[in-house]
Amino acid sequence: MKKIIACTIGNCVHVAGTMNFLSLAEKEGYETEFLGIGVSIDELLEMIKVKKPDIVGLSYRLTPEPLVEILKELKYKIIEENLSNISWMFGGTEPTAKVAEKSSIFNKIFYGYEDIDEVMMYLKGKEYSHEEEYSKDLISRINSKYPYPILRHHLGLSTIEDTVEAIEKISESKVLDVISIAPDQNAQEFFFEQEKMDKRLDSAGGVPLRSEDDFRKLYDAAQRGNYPLLRCYSGTKNIVRYSEMLQENIGNAWCAVPLFWYSELDKRGPRKLKDAIVENQQVMRWHGERNIPVEVNEAHHWSLRDAHDAIGVAAAYIAAYNAKAMGVRDYIAQYMFNVPAFISPEMDLAKMLAKIEIIESLEDKHFKVYRQARAGLASFPANLYQAKGQLASSAYLAMAIKPHIYHVVGFCEAHHAANAEDIIESCMIVRGILKNEFLGSVDMTKDKNVQRRKNELIRDANIIIDAIKSLGSKKIDPLIDPDVLVKSVKIGILDAPHLKGNKAAQGTLNTRIVSGAMYAYDKNNKKIISEEERINRIMNKEEIKQF
Repeated sequence: MKKIIACTIGNCVHVAGTMNFLSLAEKEGYETEFLGIGVSIDELLEMIKVKKPDIVGLSYRLTPEPLVEILKELKYKIIEENLSNISWMFGGTEPTAKVAEKSSIFNKIFYGYEDIDEVMMYLKGKEYSHEEEYSKDLISRINSKYPYPILRHHLGLSTIEDTVEAIEKISESKVLDVISIAPDQNAQEFFFEQEKMDKRLDSAGGVPLRSEDDFRKLYDAAQRGNYPLLRCYSGTKNIVRYSEMLQENIGNAWCAVPLFWYSELDKRGPRKLKDAIVENQQVMRWHGERNIPVEVNEAHHWSLRDAHDAIGVAAAYIAAYNAKAMGVRDYIAQYMFNVPAFISPEMDLAKMLAKIEIIESLEDKHFKVYRQARAGLASFPANLYQAKGQLASSAYLAMAIKPHIYHVVGFCEAHHAANAEDIIESCMIVRGILKNEFLGSVDMTKDKNVQRRKNELIRDANIIIDAIKSLGSKKIDPLIDPDVLVKSVKIGILDAPHLKGNKAAQGTLNTRIVSGAMYAYDKNNKKIISEEERINRIMNKEEIKQF
């Protein structure tokens, strides 16, 4: 265990930065000690002899001119006492840090504008300055920073040129670890059948990528700054071929694919529900065989369509279960907060904790789960000042689940598509939240109401999962059987109010927010329907028995 001692020197009494640094160092396994404020050089050297530290941290945040003489004295006595084998570190304002730099004493200088991840890298013994020192794959990138999460943001402007320029700016800013490319809907559905594109819809929803060379341009644009990883939506048609193309041209950091969606359920693609499930499973298997991480972005699709919370939890488990069954080793579990937009933070956290517990019950030596948190898009107001508040509020709540990845949603998204400046500002807001989080925060996960609701949701989700299992046979695992999964939607075990009128679904579920949580609701009798009652009603229908 390395030892760090730290103090302020001269007559400087500003200790907050020093104490924050020592707190971070302690969490990284260092033995730390604060020596006091305004410590003289002679006192400092005496304490160094007694305590024998590996690192000495000094801080000075006053007028820079007096520091010149203080450091001259220190440098002379370091040589005199033969203390140059110690690692010397300085933290202050930019003017005082420049004085420290000229003294040639210090191995590391913090100028006051560094982000927390730079501090963490120093404490981990990893100073990034060259291309080859940045992790080139997702899991290595996560491991190089955790418990500080890596940041992700999506980007897709209306032209290739604008998107390339934005990637260059974002990369140079070093605020983001992963850029998620958002192709327009034409590219997602018809990249390999471009004669079917409706040219009037070019740029709708993202960047109009039309060739592999377009993707390579985006990759080349990211080869600067902190060399962010790139990933891209999985597409809604020909998605195995699409996966191959992404891997070849941008080194897709991880695959995100649904289980039921991008089909006749949401009309984002022409696929029949069973065909979509089969093809989505094939995509999971393709990535699993190549040891590429996979995210099954399933659960929030149900919640976005106002399914009640128990369905969201059950869907999260079924998605992870399918990924594991298809041979995925590194699983990215996305936890989208604020869905629906009026769920209370208390009940939202409970839902996420239920998902975490039920998903991570699947972990073993062959299946590792990484948590990815984000805010729900619908929770952002069009007023940009209020939207910044929502971004910060949601990020703070999400830190309670200790995510490995935080998916930053640009504060401006309800107003306009995020450009480079918006993305950089949004990331800096989140980094401010993370900086405070690392100083220590209240553990909201232990709240009794949160725990009560979490346990309730796990119980209800298992009722749903068991009902789906009962639809199958012993020939194939029912939770991965496309026929069983299709039936579970058709008869309404998995259902959502927004699916009303959809021929592939039951579409009869009613839900309502009650006391901050989303429940199945009986409109006629004006009461919450328990999950036992809801599932029993479905399973006892004569037409379902004959399905």
